[in-house]
Amino acid sequence: MTSPLMLSISGLRGIIGGSLTATVASEYGAAVGGWFRRATEPNHRRTLVVGRDSRPSGAMVEQSVVGGLLATGCDVVSLGIASTPAVAAMVKHRSAAGGLIITASHNPVEWNGIKVLRGDGVAPPPDEAAQIIERFGQKQFAWQPVEAVGALCRDDSAGEVHARMVLEHLDREAIARAGLTVVLDSVCGAGGPETLHFLEQLGVKVVPLNTDPTGHFPHPPEPTGDHLHALAAAVPRHHAHVGFAQDPDADRLALVDERGRYIGEEYTLVLAAWQLLRKAAHARDWVMAANLSTSRMLDDLAERFGCQLLRSPVGEANVAKRLMEPPGAEGRIGGEGNGGVIYPPVSLVRDSLTGIGLVLELLAETGRSLSNLVAELPAYAMVKDKCPVEPTMLKSMKDRLVEVFDGAGIDEQDGVRLQWSDRWLHVRASNTEPIVRLIAEARDAGEAHGLINRARSVLGA
Repeated sequence: MTSPLMLSISGLRGIIGGSLTATVASEYGAAVGGWFRRATEPNHRRTLVVGRDSRPSGAMVEQSVVGGLLATGCDVVSLGIASTPAVAAMVKHRSAAGGLIITASHNPVEWNGIKVLRGDGVAPPPDEAAQIIERFGQKQFAWQPVEAVGALCRDDSAGEVHARMVLEHLDREAIARAGLTVVLDSVCGAGGPETLHFLEQLGVKVVPLNTDPTGHFPHPPEPTGDHLHALAAAVPRHHAHVGFAQDPDADRLALVDERGRYIGEEYTLVLAAWQLLRKAAHARDWVMAANLSTSRMLDDLAERFGCQLLRSPVGEANVAKRLMEPPGAEGRIGGEGNGGVIYPPVSLVRDSLTGIGLVLELLAETGRSLSNLVAELPAYAMVKDKCPVEPTMLKSMKDRLVEVFDGAGIDEQDGVRLQWSDRWLHVRASNTEPIVRLIAEARDAGEAHGLINRARSVLGA
């Protein structure tokens, strides 16, 4: 098995025992610790919160990372197993300088990774991520003498703090009155316990699937339709109103409707945004932001409510940056089509609990079924593919792609996105794997596949 070490705006990811060892994790922790202390006085202490998803390698990676942070003079609050949005909530709750999450998100169990959050709860944007990578590559660790080594403590309240932050923005009474039943599949990741607590606070009946955070994934952890047959079968069997599927660090959310039909991840952000806009007093003053690979259903929603939609490169730090750029907006929501909802009043990372809460609120306040709500949205077919093409080659192929798709609108913020009034194609290098991703959306699957196939021919794949 090849063993790449991925370093990008999404942090570090590698294969345990291969590219990601205890030494690598400790040195990355030291690089991050030095980066956090770079602008402070030598004796100024920095406090960082650290959480992890439930992977069996998590404790090893966490302890190694914490060692690097302590050795560079950072104080550390260990959160234990906690979702990515819960770690972000604890950065805010404890007024910490930043946070780290030990997770490889949807990657298989042999992978793990390290994700960084700044004190404002945002992942470092590309220029700052590059500074961390440079420190790591050049081994700029700034080891501290014994009197300056950091201190370590424990805080197990992350899930409760996170749930409380989301609950503050929901109509709990309306949701409780609706008598909703949900099936929850947390893939034995970090999200199970805190999501069960959250749903209990909302007065929702829950049928739990894979909510024990063992890290032994019962199915491939990416919440796609092919991986969620058990959830799809359980929803109608238990007469549930909706099925929710999280990834291992619970920043992504996929949906199954009351009939057991996989709705997918693209609808999560659209439905959450719909709920916020429909109850907003001045929806035209709202701003939405999404990456270039997210469904154009958001364009239709923005047109319907007269609000602004901004596009960004892939990566939640890029979306968060774009989301917060326009001054004076009355409300904001953003995210990514992988099931990630970013709602700034809670945090600036993708948050499955926020997505769950807003979808439940939409069901409760409209009294409509999920399938009925989805049927009201414009229908598109999205096709995702990937090519084993060296990502560095993509730059030289851009001109050829533009030539082949003559007449398309062009956006080169992230790879190349070719767009028309009713369809688009995005070709970009992955942030988390050594591949090139191809995503197309059109009115029907045949047309979307056609866009993908033409792009593959240009890439020689």
